Amino acid sequence: MSFHQPYRNLKRGLSFAKSYTEMESIGHKIALKFTRANFVPEKVTNRYCHRGNLVQIKSPTTTLTTPSSRNTRLFTPISVSKGAGGAGAGEEPELKTITIGDPVSSVDMAPHDPILQDDRIAGIASAIRVIPDFPKPGIMFQDITTLLLDPKAFKDTIDLFVERYKDKNISVVAGIEARGFIFGPPIALAIGAKFVPMRKPKKLPGEVISEEYSLEYGTDKMEMHVGAVQAGECALVVDDLIATGGTLTAAIRLLERVGVEVFECACVIELPELKGRERLGDKPLFVLVS
Repeated sequence: MSFHQPYRNLKRGLSFAKSYTEMESIGHKIALKFTRANFVPEKVTNRYCHRGNLVQIKSPTTTLTTPSSRNTRLFTPISVSKGAGGAGAGEEPELKTITIGDPVSSVDMAPHDPILQDDRIAGIASAIRVIPDFPKPGIMFQDITTLLLDPKAFKDTIDLFVERYKDKNISVVAGIEARGFIFGPPIALAIGAKFVPMRKPKKLPGEVISEEYSLEYGTDKMEMHVGAVQAGECALVVDDLIATGGTLTAAIRLLERVGVEVFECACVIELPELKGRERLGDKPLFVLVS
């Protein structure tokens, strides 16, 4: 679970120490581990948005222990959703309550999606390494290169996407530079679609169509070859990770400008607190690890 951002919200709500090291999955249990021995969080309740659902978290009363030396990850698969969702005006969304240390299954979200019960998710999540303070201080970098070093986890990742899209009449898989180029082509081959690279400016040699999108400080562009797709085709947009959703949104606009229907966006990892899902509007997003 790429949880470092939502975990910061959780950490604030439970007044946890800033020097947290990891959350790890031990069997079906969740353990919070810290660099300070025998740290006991305050007994408070925190509400926060967890994978698109409002969740109530209660702190445990037991003492938390120091972390092990290895880096591990907690996995929680996430299902598809359309738009931001939420309760209607004046309504109080239903809260689900979990206690840190409870089984993951106690968070009953999107049970209709069979991927929530897929054992392969655990291996995929644990194969993704988190690098702190890269490329700059304060960033927890989600490193998929360790996933690529694990043939089974890499194959399971591709297989899960292929199983979802193989019967959806998708004719285009659009991969976003650069790591969308890793996951997009094998998905495209397996489902019988063509792969279209969505590239940064001045990287494609032929005539291009471009779409500008906003960055934190300034703008950037995404480009695609003219004629790579045809009006009426159905496309899947693939990237390794969704953060703010800027590049995915640009890819969607670029494809729709030439008459392509975007079926869905697919990512391995989501950083939910950056609200990229909301930026996609009504376009559905499917991710494996959040």
